[in-house]
Formats: sequence, C-alpha cells, structure tokens
Amino acid sequence: MRLIRLLKNDLARESAEWVDDGLISRDQAEAICGRYGVDYEQARHRSFGYNVLVGLGFLFIGLALITLLGANWDNIPRAVRMWGLIGLTVGTQGMGLKRYLSGDSGGGIGLFLLGNLFFGASIILIAQIYHLGEYMPDGIFWWALGCLPFALLTRNPWLAMQAGLLGLLWFFMDVSFGFYPALFPLFIIAMLYVLLRGPQSVLLLLLVIASAGFWIEYSLAALWRDESGFYLFDLHAENLAVAAAMFLLLSVFSQWLSGRESNVARDYAAVISVWCLRFAVLSLLVLGFAGPWEELLDAGWQHRLGMWLVLLLFAVATVWLGRRAGRRVFPAVLLAALWLVVLAVSTVRNEDYAVYFQVAANFLMIGFGIWLVVRGIHSGISHYFFLGVAAILVTAFLRYIDLIGDYIGGAVMFALFALLLLGAARYWKHYQAALDETDREKRP
Repeated sequence: MRLIRLLKNDLARESAEWVDDGLISRDQAEAICGRYGVDYEQARHRSFGYNVLVGLGFLFIGLALITLLGANWDNIPRAVRMWGLIGLTVGTQGMGLKRYLSGDSGGGIGLFLLGNLFFGASIILIAQIYHLGEYMPDGIFWWALGCLPFALLTRNPWLAMQAGLLGLLWFFMDVSFGFYPALFPLFIIAMLYVLLRGPQSVLLLLLVIASAGFWIEYSLAALWRDESGFYLFDLHAENLAVAAAMFLLLSVFSQWLSGRESNVARDYAAVISVWCLRFAVLSLLVLGFAGPWEELLDAGWQHRLGMWLVLLLFAVATVWLGRRAGRRVFPAVLLAALWLVVLAVSTVRNEDYAVYFQVAANFLMIGFGIWLVVRGIHSGISHYFFLGVAAILVTAFLRYIDLIGDYIGGAVMFALFALLLLGAARYWKHYQAALDETDREKRP
C-alpha cells in the first residue's frame, strides 16, 4: 500500500510540469496518472482554491442574509417573515435545481448548500415566531433530514457531509438530554450510499467511520445504563475495549480493501490504515501513564458479558476479513493480545498493579515504533518511518518527565530503550548490506 495514493492529484499536476520540461512524454504522464486512478487533464486544470473560494462565498452570502433578517426581525410583520423565509428557501433550492439540471453541477451544488442554510434558519426562526416547541434537537433533526434528499439526488459528498454533520450534531444534542437517537443510522446509510455511488471523498469516508463508531458506542451505553441513570449516557470501561476492537477491525478491513482492483478502494484503504496507526500511537501514549490504568483497574466492569459478546462478534469479523486479505496470523495475534489485556484488567481489579501495565505499555510503544521504522525501511514509505521515530522520541520525552517508579527505574527503562533502538539500527545495517549485495549480484 503506497501512501502516494493520498497525494495523487499533486502527482498529476507535477507530471504535467515534467511534460512541459521534456522529462517525460504526455503518454507517459497519462500512464502514471492512470496507475493511480486520476484523470490527467482534470487534475491538471482543476483549481481546488477556486472551489473553496466559491463555497466560502456562498456561505457568507447566507450568513449576510440571515444576519440582515435577524437585525430587522422585530420590525417585519409576522406573515411577511414566515412567507419570506419560505420563499427564500424554495427560491434558492429551485434555482439550484435548475442550474444542476442544465449541466452546471458546481453552481447547482453551491446553491443547494446555500438553500440548506436558509432551510435551517427558516426552521429556527419560524419556530420562534409561533413558539413551536422548545426542544432544540428536533429542529436540528428536521434541518438535517431536509438536506438528505439533495444529497441523495446529486450524490455529492459535500451535500452528504452537510447532512451528516447536522445529523451528528442532532445525535450529540439528543444524547446530552438523555434520549436515544434511534433514527441516526438513517444518516449513516445515506452517507454510505453517496460514498459508494458518488465521487471519491476522503472527508466523507472519515465522517462515515466516525458516525458509525459513535453510534455503536452510545448504543452500547444505552443498553448498559441502569435504572438509576436511565437518562444518562455514561461511557464505561467496556466501551474502551469495544473501541479498540473496532479499530483493529478497521485496520484489517483496510488490508482487505487494499487488495481490491478499484483505485478508489485502494485510496480509502490507505486513509483508513494511516488513521488506525495514528490512533494506535495516540492510545499507547495515553496508556503510557499510570492514571488511565488505575481508572481501568478501579472500574466496575459490570457489563462484562455484553462486552465479551460484542468483542466476539468483532473478532469473528476480523478473522474472516484477515483470511480474505491473506493475513491470518497477524490479526489473530493482535486479537489475542487485546483479549489478554482486557481479561487481565477486568479481573485483577487492584490499582497497585497499574505500574506494571504502564511499563508494559511503554515497551509496547517502543516496539511498535521500531516496527513502524522497519516497515518504513522495507516498504520505502517515509510516513511509517517518521511516525515510528516520533513515537519513540515522544515516549522517551514523556518518560523523562514522568519517571516510572523512581530514578533507578527510569534509568533502567531508558537503558532498555537504548538496547532496543541499537538492535533495530543493527538490523537496518544488515538489511541495507543485504540489499547492496543483491544489487551487486544482479549487475552484469
């Protein structure tokens, strides 16, 4: 999996400069772009800055009109206010539909985004005029729901993200009031439909993954809440174990996705893989302190049966995807490690053992960093190499600030870190020597 896929549009524009400089031919440039699934002409002439400026222009037009209406709100008759808002919303959406059907998809999408803003303002202001309820999340829900038809009609990622972000806002607001947003999967399904049928969008992919993750976690929180806290959505220690299992499943899913023939699927696989690695590094950095382990060891773990059932479900999916991706051993090892840690933490229930888990997490972090460095060397991906180096350096810096146990313990840990790093450097030296020897043998 090459992370260059994430920068393929920059590569296309760079290849155009190579053609202009006479370094490669136009056919070669098109072949390079075709390898990564990007259109040479479209990438060369596309201006992302222009699209951003136009989108921001539409946004500020909407904000200007809404501000103008708000400043003179009390001086406008009630009927004029209501019908003016309805006419503004319908008129903007009508113009957007006309331009979209006439072939100007960019202008139509911009007007749809603007019309959706007017629609939300109309819901809030009309409800204020006629005092139609005081439960704010309902207004956000109808606003998000009203954006969905345009997103599904055009299959445009920006419209889908607008509806999805509003749906996510409604989700968190509903949860904060103690209510379970049962219709939230509707927005996830709609965004997934646009993601699969519409143009490629990394941002929409990340929004779908985040929305699905939040929905699963809060659904479990709703299932696990007791009668005394019926109106509260408290996340438990079990939710952390489920989150780790979800990211492990996502990582294996990215490996399976990278083996697809579709260029879009490979691009999405690279994005998911990168973010899973970042999540792993961040999680290990947090777990490198004793505080989180003390909280986990002191947690109630009152929903272990439900947690293990969910973990088993994720484990089956992970093993199945691992077999399909040709990775049978690695996912099984990670699953076994995760289950072992969860079993130990949920069983020991003694804060005095937090330091042992902390030390293990730090050594695991160093090992993970070395693995990233080695993988970056083998695959030629600089992102893995520098992420591994950064993980090792940050871990050492944090341990210098927060010495584990005492100064002697800190010195021993740093010495072991040094041995691991020197061993990795020695492996690198032998690996490079083996590569040089192979190159000499291949020469005539």
